[in-house]
Amino acid sequence: MTDDTRQTRRIAVVEDDLNLRDHFIEIISGAADLDLAGAAGSIAAARDLIRLKPDLFLLDIGLPDGSGLDLVAPIRAATAARVLIVTSFGDRETVVAATLAGADGYLLKDSDPSEVLDGIRATLDGGAPISAAAAVYLLERLRKETALVEPAVSEEDGLSAREVELLNLFARGLSYKEAAMQMGISPLTVGNYVKTIYSKLAVHSRSEAVYEALKTGQLKI
Repeated sequence: MTDDTRQTRRIAVVEDDLNLRDHFIEIISGAADLDLAGAAGSIAAARDLIRLKPDLFLLDIGLPDGSGLDLVAPIRAATAARVLIVTSFGDRETVVAATLAGADGYLLKDSDPSEVLDGIRATLDGGAPISAAAAVYLLERLRKETALVEPAVSEEDGLSAREVELLNLFARGLSYKEAAMQMGISPLTVGNYVKTIYSKLAVHSRSEAVYEALKTGQLKI
């Protein structure tokens, strides 16, 4: 058996602007390792895509019948899909809201097609890509909040040095495999670390873990 038998990964696009939706569909269709699972232009239509259980949702925030962020929880509840936000909203409040909602990555719509494609692949591989401008906003907000909040975990339940090291790598956008190589451990061990980190911080995604660890002062960037 060769690598030619490897299955492509299925992407769902949720975008109300028809031109942009076609643009994203074209990017996905041109990639040999990706398939289009379906496309929708509203929250109502996107709920039907959840039943298809794609591998990733490319999700807009500003939809005609509400915020795309309201779809993150239903997606998490019904599938194992990753969620990559692609939006025109790059303000601080929206970036933080997307992170807290559990999005795995955050790109702006004016990103180059290659950036969108790289972001999709990185998210599928366990990374947490964030547009440079969005990352600046998020870190500014987190640094201000760090001094104002009480730690969310007790000392005995705090992150170990290796867990902090792993979160630093995730914050830099590294995937499971890349982080494993950097730390000199196996991807399986990385997965075990991630489960422990999620439990300690009471989160469900790596972007949430990075945010919570920064907010509570356990992670410094």
